[in-house]
Amino acid sequence: MAELRWHPLIQDWVMINSKRQGRPAMPKDWCPFCPGSGKVPDDYEVLKYDNDFPALSQNPTEPDDVANDFFKVRPNYGKCEVILYSPGHTTTIPDLSDAHMNKLVNLWCERYEDISSDPNIKYVFIFENRGKMVGTTMPHPHGQIYGYSVIPKKIQLEVESAKQYKAEKGNCLFCDMLKAEKDFGKRIIFEGEHFTVFLPFFTEYPYGVYIQAKRHVSHLSQLTEEEKTDLGIVLKHTVGMFDTLFHKEFPYMMCMHNAPVNGENVDDSYHFHIEFFPPLRSAEQQKFNASSETGVWAHCNPRCPEETSEELRAAYSEYMSTL
Repeated sequence: MAELRWHPLIQDWVMINSKRQGRPAMPKDWCPFCPGSGKVPDDYEVLKYDNDFPALSQNPTEPDDVANDFFKVRPNYGKCEVILYSPGHTTTIPDLSDAHMNKLVNLWCERYEDISSDPNIKYVFIFENRGKMVGTTMPHPHGQIYGYSVIPKKIQLEVESAKQYKAEKGNCLFCDMLKAEKDFGKRIIFEGEHFTVFLPFFTEYPYGVYIQAKRHVSHLSQLTEEEKTDLGIVLKHTVGMFDTLFHKEFPYMMCMHNAPVNGENVDDSYHFHIEFFPPLRSAEQQKFNASSETGVWAHCNPRCPEETSEELRAAYSEYMSTL
């Protein structure tokens, strides 16, 4: 069973793929992403690896015979890739050199452009799940890329908000948001030459940092070479800051938000940025998405963003002092 099923209550598609439930547990002494495994080259720095258990496929099977006049299904068309950050099994992003990070950013850009070239793909999502707390089963440093045949609901909402704001104000919603954050100042964590790291006024998570391009770009592949280099450095320092905050490897979900591709929703009003969703609210306490967050999308942040911004700035200063 592998298909998309229409959720009429929220007007969104849900991926159904029972084959992923059968993913085997990896032996403790073997990793498919390590050189010598037989699954990857013996010598690589960063690498694209086709997902062995994809939720989406460019050669999808026919959906199950469960549709009728009310229930709608469509093939689970799409692309799922794994991006390996390093051959080192226990290497973390802060361990990587600036040059290595630049190669990673360039690989993201290359894969973004290649997946976007498929006219059936409408959204390319680059992300990373880090740590057991967010369900990661493979500790080897890696992220993933999904190419969807539909635009996910959250991106739909962001795109619509950006279009509406530009129609009303004549400006980019994200550019004005960043200006407002800089004018206020207290939630700015640090800045690179081309990117700003800040904790948004409205963040749903205590440490839900955003990384936003200072120049208006709609997607990753519009970045200049200088901006790509700076993104790698800023991203490395952001993760280093997180790891320094509680002096342990910090769990998070990292989500790159690019504009949609290949369709009527392609628009230059959208602005490339990265959102982090860390599940910790203190060194030992987890922030759970309970009934309010999960059932009705009514988020509650148990920490004041101005206070947690101070903690993050202190952690950033401590981390930078060790370099």
